[in-house]
Amino acid sequence: MENTIKNGEIDKKDAEFKKFAWFRIIGAIILAIAVLWAITWLINAIGLSGTADRRSEKTVAQTHDAQTSTETLHEKSLPASSDTAPSETHEAPDKTDRTSISHKTTEPFYMQGAKPGEAYETQGAYFVDFLIRPINHEVNERFWGWRPNDIINVTDNVNEIQLGVLEVTRRTTVALTEKISRTGSASALNPYLENAMNSFMINADSYWMPSAEAKYNEAIDDLKKYKKQLVQNEASFYTRSDSLIPLLQTLEDLLGSCDENLVKQKEDNGEPVSTFRADNYFYYAKGVTMAMTTILSAIEKEFSRPLSVRNATDIMHHAIESCHHASQIEPWIMVTEASLNGILANHRANMAAHISHARYYLGLLVKTLST
Repeated sequence: MENTIKNGEIDKKDAEFKKFAWFRIIGAIILAIAVLWAITWLINAIGLSGTADRRSEKTVAQTHDAQTSTETLHEKSLPASSDTAPSETHEAPDKTDRTSISHKTTEPFYMQGAKPGEAYETQGAYFVDFLIRPINHEVNERFWGWRPNDIINVTDNVNEIQLGVLEVTRRTTVALTEKISRTGSASALNPYLENAMNSFMINADSYWMPSAEAKYNEAIDDLKKYKKQLVQNEASFYTRSDSLIPLLQTLEDLLGSCDENLVKQKEDNGEPVSTFRADNYFYYAKGVTMAMTTILSAIEKEFSRPLSVRNATDIMHHAIESCHHASQIEPWIMVTEASLNGILANHRANMAAHISHARYYLGLLVKTLST
C-alpha cells in the first residue's frame, strides 16, 4: 500500500515536471521566434532606410531648375533631331511647363545625387547612366548588399525589392540592346550591350559559379563601356518612336503582372493569398516602381522630341508620377491586409491603385506613339 502511494506521488511529480518542461520549451520557442522577428525587422528597417533617409526634401521647382541647367548645356552644344529618322545628335529636351500637373514630391530615389551641372551632351548617355543607377545601388551600395542569394537569409522585404529592380533592369537592357541601339533587325548587336543583357539573366539566387553579384557587376561595367562608346561616337542610340514603343510595352506588361498579384485573393492553386505572399507581392511591386520611375524619367528626357511631337509629354509625366507615388508607400511595421471598408490600411490595394494608373498611362503612351 505504501509503495503504491509512493509510486503515485512519483508519477504525479513526473507529470508536473513534464508539464513544467514543456512550458519552458514552448516559451523558449516563442521567445526565439520573437527575437528572430525583431532581428529581421531591424535589418529590413536598416536596409529600407537607405531609401527613406536618403530622400531629400527637394520640390519639383528645384528639380526643374536642375533639369534646366542640364537642358541649357544640350541647347548650346547640339541641334535638335527629328523623330522621322535616326539621329546621332542629342535632342533638345522638351520645355513644357508642367506646374499644373506637378506631383510636388521628392525626386525619384535612384535619381538623387545627380549633379545639376553634370553634362550629358551625348545622346543616350543620360539614359544609360540612369539604367545603371538602380541595380548598382542594390548590388554595391545597399546595406548588406545583394541578398536573394545569401545562404543565411533572414530578410525578405529588401530581397523582393531587389528582385523587382532586377526585372526592370533586365527588360530595359533587352530593349536597349535589341531596339534602341540598332536601326533594325538586320543590324548587329552591340557586343557590350549583348554581354550586359546576358549577364543580367543570371538567376538572382545564384551563389557561386557564377555569383549573381559578380555577373551583375560585369553587366554594369559593360553598360559603362557602351556609354563610353556613345561619348566617343562609336555606338548608336536612336530616339525614334518605333525604338521606344517595345520598351514601353514590356514595362506595361510587367506592371500588369504586379497589378494582378496585388489584387488577387487566391493563388493559382485555389488557396487564399497568405500574409507572407502578400508581403512579397507588395515589396516586389515596390522595387519595380522604384526602378521604373527612374527609367521613365530618363526616357522622358532622352525621348523628349518624339514625345513632344506626339503631344505625349504630359502622359509620360503622369506615368512617372503614378510610379513614384507607388514607390513611396512604406508600411510602418508590416504590410496589412485590412478590409477595404476597414479603418486599417490595405497596402496591396493602395499599391495596386497607383500601379493601375501607371499601367493605363503607359498603354496610352504606346497608342499615342503608334499613331
